[in-house]
Amino acid sequence: MMKALVINCSPVRNGATAEIVTIVSECLKKYKVKSICIDDYKFGFCVGCRTCHTTAKCIQQDDVDKMMAEYEWADIIVSVAPSYWADVPGQFKAFIDRCTPWCNTHEPHATISGGKKGYVIALRTGPSMRECERIIESIEHFYGHLEIECCGQLGLCSIEFKEAVEARKDEIVEFCGRI
Repeated sequence: MMKALVINCSPVRNGATAEIVTIVSECLKKYKVKSICIDDYKFGFCVGCRTCHTTAKCIQQDDVDKMMAEYEWADIIVSVAPSYWADVPGQFKAFIDRCTPWCNTHEPHATISGGKKGYVIALRTGPSMRECERIIESIEHFYGHLEIECCGQLGLCSIEFKEAVEARKDEIVEFCGRI
């Protein structure tokens, strides 16, 4: 059975992003599904030492390896990210920065298994899709460096609180039908 990892890229465990993660997780029941929240993991910022460029390992010992083990476990990865000042939340950005050991732009680099499919759902409180597009681009750029195939994205505007998600549920369910 294929495995799907659904990531709440927000540190808020019970807001609109978490509500979307719940809907996605229920829609993907044909897979073995695991949902995680970025706030479940504790890790520091990248210190810019570049040791990983020659060792393919980070000098810091924290939960980044645990989170990457979740990526390794999954065949399908769905990142659900709200807009924090027109980009991914800082906690998720810090995780992305710490994934440099797995980045395919230098050798040696650590790897995760190939053949993974990545999807992105971006949400924001305002009406303009531009911020959602920026979030999607950030996460798809990250996927590309991990050699995760980008397979679909959904931008949802005008969602501030989890109560607003219900009105968009059909859109989310339709998107999940393509996963």
